[in-house]
Amino acid sequence: MKPDLAFLNLEGVKTVARQVGCMAWRATLAIPGVFREPGWLAGPMESALIKAMPLALVAGSAIGIVVWIHVRETLVRVAGPGAAMYLPQGLALAVVVELAPLSAGLMAAGRSGASLAAELAAMRVSEQLDALGALGREPSRVLVAPRMVALMVALPLLTGVIALAALVSADLMESLSGGLTSTRFWEEAWRVVRMRDLIPSLSKTVVFGWLVAILACHHGIHAGEGTEGVGRAATSGVVSGIVAVLVSNVALVKLIQFCLAP
Repeated sequence: MKPDLAFLNLEGVKTVARQVGCMAWRATLAIPGVFREPGWLAGPMESALIKAMPLALVAGSAIGIVVWIHVRETLVRVAGPGAAMYLPQGLALAVVVELAPLSAGLMAAGRSGASLAAELAAMRVSEQLDALGALGREPSRVLVAPRMVALMVALPLLTGVIALAALVSADLMESLSGGLTSTRFWEEAWRVVRMRDLIPSLSKTVVFGWLVAILACHHGIHAGEGTEGVGRAATSGVVSGIVAVLVSNVALVKLIQFCLAP
């Protein structure tokens, strides 16, 4: 018996994919114009970067402490107390290569995804988007592109903040535990971190920002009527952003490994 696939609205999926693709194309082409209008970028940058900084510091500190606890305990149990000297190297690689970029992407999907979707959905409900169209100002250029640029710029910076906070908190825990000195900790941490690790990790977050912005703005612009539509748009923006970050991270990791393979 063939499975019942009636619940899959293939035409609806094609329509959404076409809408997202067209918006992404138009907004990406409008990126150069954003830098000629700095006023368009000020508000989105403040929301995506400045207001997200406290959360990035807390997230990075928590990551550093938790990873330090688990990695140190495992090293000592498996290879003895002397193996703790390798802790900064393993922690630095884990944080810089994967944990910090992924945390920044998920943080942006949860925080900025909801904010952007709700903001544009409110503009849809209040007919501000229709007014922009009547004035000949395309929302993809005026609204989506600045928010896209803001996230693409903010996420690499937030990744750096998360990574630095994680290493500082781990260094503090190691010093308080009577292990490696702070100087030795940082010497060992930077011994293994190379530019070929750092640049791909930061580049991933640019893609994360692009995806989160496009999906959140799409849900906001195509929101339903009323306050219920605003709420559904915010929820959809968060969920789709998280899924996009997780799936794209897997693809980007494989791509980076393929490109950097000897």
